[in-house]
Amino acid sequence: MRKLVGRNFGRLRREKGFTQEQFAEASGFTQQYISDLERGRRNPTVVTLFHLASTLGVGPVDLISPDEEVAGERAKAQKRKA
Repeated sequence: MRKLVGRNFGRLRREKGFTQEQFAEASGFTQQYISDLERGRRNPTVVTLFHLASTLGVGPVDLISPDEEVAGERAKAQKRKA
């Protein structure tokens, strides 16, 4: 889940035109926290997800929604079961 949140956050941050430094300044989180989050090294709380999403202008669910990597993992698991 940490890696999924990190991938989604990084993608959305870039789509919104933020650098890590700009996002850190706008959100109040440190640039190191943002970097660690994107690398899957942080396990954000629900409150943190809300604050991150609010700064990005998206819903918290956008940070935890399955991405293409998760879909690929699910497809592989389905094939193994068959």
